[in-house]
Amino acid sequence: MPHVFLLRHGETEWSLSGQHTGRTDIPLTERGRKLAVDAGNLWRTLHHDASPVRVLSSPRARARDTAELAGLKVDSYDERLVEWDYGDYEGLTTPQIRESVPDWTVWTHPCPGGETAEQVGARADDVIAEVRSADGDVVLVGHGHFSRVLMARWIGLPAAEGVRVTMDPASWSVLGDERGVPSLKRVNLGVPR
Repeated sequence: MPHVFLLRHGETEWSLSGQHTGRTDIPLTERGRKLAVDAGNLWRTLHHDASPVRVLSSPRARARDTAELAGLKVDSYDERLVEWDYGDYEGLTTPQIRESVPDWTVWTHPCPGGETAEQVGARADDVIAEVRSADGDVVLVGHGHFSRVLMARWIGLPAAEGVRVTMDPASWSVLGDERGVPSLKRVNLGVPR
């Protein structure tokens, strides 16, 4: 069974501040650019300099730039890989949202004007169906919350169970199978910071 390698984009000003960043196209910080280069070096170690059969990226600049800086040749930009649409909560932090909606989390509460966990999960399911039929390893370059949903769906859990997985900026996760059962091979791999 081929593997699916997930790469989260590098650090941005909003990932540093904790602001929900879905549709807004925030550039990488200088540190984020360095982390993307480091992620590429880690990729070559993980994958022994072999090329994946396909590299898909979110069309957001932060993902595109991360892929380029990591030395990956993107085959196509895929709207299904964009980050969760936070709707009215775009640009807000969780503490700011909780001022009006106590105990709010993206995993358990709606995002007015945005997506639900189930809608993000449906996008992830579409991607999974496609990459499972690949004849070799695939790389997906995207975003934190979406990648966490994809991991949950990969192992058959509801989308909201992505809350149980961490994915730092410019980190890798590896999906595969263990004797025919979908598994998370490695999660949140990054160069020590």
